[in-house]
Parts: sequence; structure tokens; C-alpha cells
Amino acid sequence: MAESRFAPAVGAWSAGLGRLRDVVRQEVLVDQLRAVLGAPRPGATVLDVGCGQGTQAIQLARAGHRVVGLDLSEDLLERFEVSLAAEPPDVAERVRLVHAEASTAHNLPGAPFEVVLCHGVLMYVDDLADFAKSLSAAAGDPGTLSLLVRNGLAPAMRDGLLGNASDALRAFDSLEYVNRLGIAAKAHTPELLDSKFVPLGWRRDCWYGVRVFTDHRDEDAPSMEVLAPMLRAEAEAGRRDPYRQVAALLHVVYRRGAETPGAGTVAVELG
Repeated sequence: MAESRFAPAVGAWSAGLGRLRDVVRQEVLVDQLRAVLGAPRPGATVLDVGCGQGTQAIQLARAGHRVVGLDLSEDLLERFEVSLAAEPPDVAERVRLVHAEASTAHNLPGAPFEVVLCHGVLMYVDDLADFAKSLSAAAGDPGTLSLLVRNGLAPAMRDGLLGNASDALRAFDSLEYVNRLGIAAKAHTPELLDSKFVPLGWRRDCWYGVRVFTDHRDEDAPSMEVLAPMLRAEAEAGRRDPYRQVAALLHVVYRRGAETPGAGTVAVELG
């Protein structure tokens, strides 16, 4: 399972929180989610599968969404609880945390959920088709599914930017890689995701790139005032071809059932 494979690297993941790469990922993603989800719907709940330390879940709760955060890592959920305790009571009361495997999401109280987020999890899943069925069962109809995956359209970019020429050459023809945490993982393309989710009744609504210009930047994040122009550039690149095609991560959004307002993109779809 994704969670058990990730568990030994939780410390390394936590050490990277707040660094430039992490801040760019989180800030760009929250802007994309704001456009995708729109205003909170009365009575609706967002399920965040693999919520980790809760960065996105807390942002959604601040915006008025009710959120269930699901994760198998006790360490990350403890971080989440500490962050949540610092929030105003009305924000904290909109969040419920569950310690369980992602594959059990469809059995949670409150399922099915109008919105299901699964960010940074699919790269660790061995059987994508089976996991897609679990996510689909956790989501409502109509529903929205937000996936964040490693970009399989340009898997050599990260090693190339870091100057790892030999690893970049090996990456051109493979979706398998070892990430910075030392974990074997898989990249995905929009078309590969389509092959698993479209047969389950989902249609791809839009997709974005995340971290186009800063994937190789591992320094401490500057102040938000200094970082703001870069975030604007990252947000714009994430909506446009060819830039989004070489991003480190892809944010792919699916819908099913009744038409719901989405962000769309300004770029031409691939395939």
C-alpha cells in the first residue's frame, strides 16, 4: 500500500515542509483548488485522502468547506492537529481527522463525498485500477475528484534540472523513478489516468502543471512578499501549454454526474 511504503520517509518529508519547493506546491495548488471548487456547498464535505500535515485541508476549512482528513501516518496527523489547534474555533470545527488506510475511504461515515482530493498518493500505489475504484466509491455522483501526481509527460525534467544527466537519460522512457525521499514511485500522464477513471464514469474536466520553474530549488522559502511574483508566474505556467507539460507535478480534475462549474484551462488539451 502507498501508506506503508511512505512511512519510513515521513521524517524526510516533514523536514522539507516550508522550503521553497513545498511552499510553491502548496500555494499554487490552493489557488487551483479555489478555482475548481468554488464556494462551499451547504451540507457538502470534502474528503482529503492522504491529507498528511493538512496544508490543503486547513486552507479549505478556512474558506468554509467541511473537510475529512484521512491518513495512515500518526506523525503527520499529529502535525495536522497542532496546526488545527492554532486555527479559530469555527475553522477547527469544520475538520475531522481519521487515522486509516486510503483504501478504506468509501467506508467512512459521511461517504459518499461530493469532493475527493487525493494529492501525492497515486505515485506510491501499485494497482492503479483497483485504487481508482476505491476513490470512485468514496465520491458522490455528482462529484469532483482532484488528483495530484508526478508528471509522466516529462519524467526526465527533474534530474535534468538537477544536473543528473545519467538519471535523466534513464528517465526518458520510464514512468518509474526513485524520489527525493528514497522511495520507488510512479509518474502518470493525463491519458493514463483517463484509462482508469473514465470507465468508472468520470470525465476529465481540466488539468494543470504544478511547480514548473522551481522543482530544482531546495532552499528556504523567502517571505511571501518576495515570493509573490514567482507564484504568479508558476500559476500562469501551470495553465498553459507547453509549460504545464514539463511541470514536476500534474493536478488533474475529474467530474461526474450533473454539470458543475469548473476552472477549465487556457491551454489546448493533449490527446
